[in-house]
Amino acid sequence: MEKIWLKNYEPGVPPTIDPNSYASLVQLAKESFEKFADKPCYSNMGKTLTYRQIDTLSQTFADFLVNTCKLVKGDRVAIVLPNVLQYPVVMFGIHRAGMVAVNVNPLYTPRELKEILNDSGAKCVIILENFAHVLQEVLPATIVQHIVVTSLGDLLGCIKGSLVNFVVKYIKKMVPTWTIPDAHHFKAIMSGKPKKFTDANVTGDDIAYLQYTGGTTGGLKGAILTHRNMVANVLQAYAWVGQFLHQKMEGGIITALPLYHIFSLTANCLVFLKAGIPNILITNPRDIPGFVKELKKNPFCVMTGVNTLFNALLHNEEFCSLDFSKFKFTLGGGMAVQKAVAQRWKEVTGVPLIEAYGLTETCPAVTINPMTLTDYNGSIGLPIPSTEVKICDENGNELPVGETGELCVKGPQVMKGYWNKPEATALVLSPDGWLRTGDVATVDNQGFFRIVDRKKDMIIVSGFNVYPNEVEDVIAQMKEVREVAVIGVKSASHGEIVKAFIVRKDPTLTAEQVIAFCHKELTGYKVPKEVEFRAELPKTNVGKVLRRALREEELKLDKMYP
Repeated sequence: MEKIWLKNYEPGVPPTIDPNSYASLVQLAKESFEKFADKPCYSNMGKTLTYRQIDTLSQTFADFLVNTCKLVKGDRVAIVLPNVLQYPVVMFGIHRAGMVAVNVNPLYTPRELKEILNDSGAKCVIILENFAHVLQEVLPATIVQHIVVTSLGDLLGCIKGSLVNFVVKYIKKMVPTWTIPDAHHFKAIMSGKPKKFTDANVTGDDIAYLQYTGGTTGGLKGAILTHRNMVANVLQAYAWVGQFLHQKMEGGIITALPLYHIFSLTANCLVFLKAGIPNILITNPRDIPGFVKELKKNPFCVMTGVNTLFNALLHNEEFCSLDFSKFKFTLGGGMAVQKAVAQRWKEVTGVPLIEAYGLTETCPAVTINPMTLTDYNGSIGLPIPSTEVKICDENGNELPVGETGELCVKGPQVMKGYWNKPEATALVLSPDGWLRTGDVATVDNQGFFRIVDRKKDMIIVSGFNVYPNEVEDVIAQMKEVREVAVIGVKSASHGEIVKAFIVRKDPTLTAEQVIAFCHKELTGYKVPKEVEFRAELPKTNVGKVLRRALREEELKLDKMYP
């Protein structure tokens, strides 16, 4: 479609970027290592590493991979770490060695961990000792040859690090017993004289990450993200937010979402690395009181997150009383920032919650709202530079402005395909580079896109389409509601009906009150016929509510509603 969105670009934002302006992420990172050498780069638990230190430590780790493990360019190396200082060290080390980083959620079960290790063919694993017992269980069924185990405090300094490791292991007993013969210890690898390493010859066509996702067609798949893909998306996002980053910024960016997730990896770890703004790594954002204590200790100017994280913070009184005078902007991903949360966020922090949209398959950024946005507008924004977006029908035909259809994306950030899955790749990626996202959306005449819902989440009530996002957004406006998720359940009379799962803020809230409120805001067939109250809702590792898990529970019950 015609790039009607360009007319709403902010001054200074270019229509295109050059994805070949850096040969690889290695070159991009080294530029920052030199430019900001003695500035703080990553902070965690009160310890800060400078750009120079990350440069030196990552060289040492790259040397270990090549000269101790004897791994070669293109080998896959799995990172099983939460947000700790070790993560950027090993990640940049992997890239400098010319190898492929495979990001893994540390909370994965043995089955999930084994599946990723085997699918990727990882030969080396770097893992926090808290999760080493899980790796131990699956090792015999993998081809993993080298294991690096690290403890939480390994980069926090001798005294503090030793204390943290003692408390975690012996006081809090957070490290289950494990035995992995011949495992390398990260602290030992990093001890001694730093290694000078000659970086591998990495090009834009080389794979930077196998980033695992359920994908747009379901089932675990590794998105092949090349160095060119990643460099492109870093430059696209930087072009969008760069003018704000050039202002006086006091403090760092709060990195609460895990770095193994593509949103945090690109938006926080890499874009702000290029900008020279430190990442303040939050190891356990689910501990909201502990999270808020870290916010009190660390001056911050930017935060990224998802709806559930923002919502949880807004329900913490200490967060609401923080000093936000240095706070510049907030980026919200996860596709469904709710209006009530966005409005409350601005009331509390004084800055708008700027919504963006992306997928693992696009590294992830596709659209971002203008940075000058003052209020929530319900859209996912405008396509970023060098990005084409269109709305298509079921047959792939482009639809006119205002029509509802599947969002399709083309640009230098679109993945190469799914690892070893040509059939799954062909389902979503056309020969000419268009990615079918599986998201239902519309575009207005100003070029602003709006997500209606995921195709697979759509509810069909008596032949009418109901989009859960819309119903959830209405229910979230009730002051008695803390969280809500909506799914379709089987109905004898309507095919499907809407069911809402709610975590109450006010324990006196009733199903009848919820339904009555919805009747005021929604047409009849969209109103929930069933309401279930719960203590909590199932969520993904980054805090997005899992409607799929709720649907699976309903399927197991095999209940037919009226």
